[in-house]
Amino acid sequence: MDSKQLAELCRKYADDKKAENISVLNVREVSSVADYFVICTGTSEPHLRSIVDQISDKLREEHNLRPQAVDGARTNWIVLDFFDVIVHIMKTDARDSYDLDSLWKDAPRIRSRKRPAAIDDGKPKKASAPKAKAKPKAKKSAAE
Repeated sequence: MDSKQLAELCRKYADDKKAENISVLNVREVSSVADYFVICTGTSEPHLRSIVDQISDKLREEHNLRPQAVDGARTNWIVLDFFDVIVHIMKTDARDSYDLDSLWKDAPRIRSRKRPAAIDDGKPKKASAPKAKAKPKAKKSAAE
């Protein structure tokens, strides 16, 4: 599995646990630290732990991958280091304070492949009401 696929799996697993504001940054050209950062927000320490466990457990069970390091257990910011992909799971106040998205603003963002059901070919579809059948015109009588 390449690093982009790994980053997208981390995004999916975080989303499965209702992580908020998930960003995937391609930092390969602007940093030697990793190829991708996945940054997401959890609402509480139990929520952070749930996201961390989901990512770690699913990658171990389904792909035999384990993080090389986990840092920040039981804090406002937990980091999972998969070498080429670093996952930052942060509470809102930590995310606002450290503002990694702005710090790495030169890194291109990887868009999610998930599309809303109402969108096809990139254009929103309008809901349309059923068309009413036109009433046949009344025939004119000979007296008219």
